[in-house]
Amino acid sequence: MSPLSSEKGGAASNGALVKYGGLNGNALLYTIVGIATCGFSLFGYDQGLMSGIIASNQFNTEFPATKQSSPSDVHAGTVQGTVTSCYEVGCFFGALFAFFAGERMGRRRVMLLGAVIMIVGTVITVTAFGPGDQSGRGNIGGFVQFFVGRVTTGVGNGMNTATIPSWVAETSKAHNRGFLICMEASTVAVGTVIAYWLDFGLSFVSSSVSWRFPIAFQIFFALILVGGVLVLPESPRWLIAHGYDNEGLRVIAALLATSVEDPAAIAEKNIVSDALLAQAKAKADKRQILKGGRQQHFRRAMVGASTQLFQQIGGCNAVIYYSTILFENQIGLPTQLSLILGGVLSIVYAICALTSFLLVEKVGRRKLFLIGTFGQGIAMFITFGCLLPGTAGPAKGAAFGLYLFIAFFGATWLPLPWLYPAELNSMAVRTQANAISTMTNWISNFLVVQVLPTMTASIGAYTFLLFALANCLFLPFIYFFYPETSGRTLEELDVVFAHAHIVKRRPTIIAEELPKLTDHQIQTLTDRYDIHGGASEEAAAGTFGAPVNAGEPDTTLPPTHPSDLRTQGNHAVNDDSGLSTRVPTPTGLPTEANKEAGHKL
Repeated sequence: MSPLSSEKGGAASNGALVKYGGLNGNALLYTIVGIATCGFSLFGYDQGLMSGIIASNQFNTEFPATKQSSPSDVHAGTVQGTVTSCYEVGCFFGALFAFFAGERMGRRRVMLLGAVIMIVGTVITVTAFGPGDQSGRGNIGGFVQFFVGRVTTGVGNGMNTATIPSWVAETSKAHNRGFLICMEASTVAVGTVIAYWLDFGLSFVSSSVSWRFPIAFQIFFALILVGGVLVLPESPRWLIAHGYDNEGLRVIAALLATSVEDPAAIAEKNIVSDALLAQAKAKADKRQILKGGRQQHFRRAMVGASTQLFQQIGGCNAVIYYSTILFENQIGLPTQLSLILGGVLSIVYAICALTSFLLVEKVGRRKLFLIGTFGQGIAMFITFGCLLPGTAGPAKGAAFGLYLFIAFFGATWLPLPWLYPAELNSMAVRTQANAISTMTNWISNFLVVQVLPTMTASIGAYTFLLFALANCLFLPFIYFFYPETSGRTLEELDVVFAHAHIVKRRPTIIAEELPKLTDHQIQTLTDRYDIHGGASEEAAAGTFGAPVNAGEPDTTLPPTHPSDLRTQGNHAVNDDSGLSTRVPTPTGLPTEANKEAGHKL
């Protein structure tokens, strides 16, 4: 399964179109996204899976420790939380593996290994026989085996969810990257819909098949992922970064539906190569993730990771994992009706998630974060207020609150934390930063899933007040620290953060003010700011890239194309706008003086 198999034969020649699995151009790109969606559907499937199983009669009979005697049974609620959340522990360690080994192995190898591990874990889980097994084959060891299987499956899923966003981000273009990654991440909701309704249909089966078959069905998604990864290409950025330039060029040509001799493919490959070469000169290692300065690796990684933290502690898994239990225990509805409402909730979830395809590029990431957080907070306040009286009538209003929450979550916070870190972080640390984000997701996911049954059994309605207040706390952080990334290339975002560091302004402001840059402008500013290293962070005045009267580089906007540059006295003028573009920005001057000194970014 080597990503280098095509490298051995060299790049395609004689103007032949490059194809993978018989596909190229948009067909190839959409197939990559389609396989990625299978990986995320599997993630969503497992989220919805335990909601209909954990409190089912057949599962509780097989494993008696999970059966609650009443809604206030804290001990059994804690056991339910542990059975469900142990999956997240495995996911955390899978993401940790991707952090240390993902860059060395490559995107495809990690995804293939993750899918195989998930299949093994599923087999371990479905062959567990608990103490309550009616055939007499089970014992307490079967309960332990169920845990082991859940953790193993989680390891594979953690590896996949830490890797798939990078694979999609690095094979797509800036204008559709958000759409494609959101489409991939939003299929989490599709997997949840399948799980909810499969659980409901099998709830009428009076044997352990009612829970064994839904768990075994995970293998279906994993096999599709394996088949796709075996025939689709590796990330071109990863290939070029590891010295496989010919194969990287082949992948770029295939994605552009052209040959390796086409100037567009060669130019695209050279842009990636130049950026990676500059990063290689800086001798990046895993400690680079802690770096500030012009690269802002640490800041960007922490902002990306915060999206995963906020997604989880905002309350999503209180609804997704335990919706049927909440309908039954907190609102007081019959079991079968609770399962039906849980299934309908999953459909609302999926429909709203699918709208994110259109919203993410038209509205932008930053605005969707703010809108989603506000909506989620309002929904949790409604749920809290309706449950607080403790009577059946008002409690039914809490169902509306849960539905409202899942609608806002599906359209905003479901896909964005998988998109945002993948495009926010520099190529030099993208694998590690994405793994950190994913680890943050799983450790906070574990926390919420583990404690939620205990919280609802002990403090009841106040559980939802905590989630509402958490969403309120997110709003100022998002406003001050989340820059807009829509429509910008991955290399362009390096320029945004470097410029923000140099002029000592927030990246959110720079991202709003800075126009979209051409390839020439990106390359010029990357060299001028020494973004990828090679010059001291504390370069003295007069060193390369610095104006004659300051210790920082020129921050004026270069021309859109090299041919646009003409001289006018001591100034270089952009023919497109007539504005001076190479005039150094003096330091220490008032704002108006800076504006007069040149057209700043």
